[in-house]
Amino acid sequence: MTTALLIIDVQQALCSGEYECFEIGRVINTINDLSARARKAGVPVVLIQHEEEDGLLKHGVPGWQLAEGLQTSPEDHRVRKTTGDSFYQTNLQRLLPVEDFERLVICGLQTDYCVNATLRQAHQLGYDVVLAADAHSTVDNGNVTAEDIITQHNKDWADLSGSVARIDVVPAAEIRF
Repeated sequence: MTTALLIIDVQQALCSGEYECFEIGRVINTINDLSARARKAGVPVVLIQHEEEDGLLKHGVPGWQLAEGLQTSPEDHRVRKTTGDSFYQTNLQRLLPVEDFERLVICGLQTDYCVNATLRQAHQLGYDVVLAADAHSTVDNGNVTAEDIITQHNKDWADLSGSVARIDVVPAAEIRF
């Protein structure tokens, strides 16, 4: 089964300052371990970066850059996006056609936005998805804590698995490449 690892929006603006995601240091370490194992196994790693016209995620500004501490490789693929769905109006589906890549391992930021939109679209497109349950994060939304948002999304995603494609929600350490 051909697999790719998607690392979504682990960018400086979401890893420090006002919008710093919950337990971001631990999450980045978990993602680094996951990506190191993927690279060692020859699995493509795709670094996805969100960008906006202005603000903290404007292309090229410090907040848009990949997070300090996120380990990357020159062989990693890069995808720029402007919506929550990493497939929408990007080259991601051409880079990882479902005919060649049956399984996507997903991690990154933010749980309730871009991770959610990308995971659901990947599932809809027919990819089997493995979500690294402890390698995604978000911020409190004013009503619900980040920790509760993460827990609820892990549960909801595990319940989505269907006949077309699977969704497995497992700790990163249990993911095999």
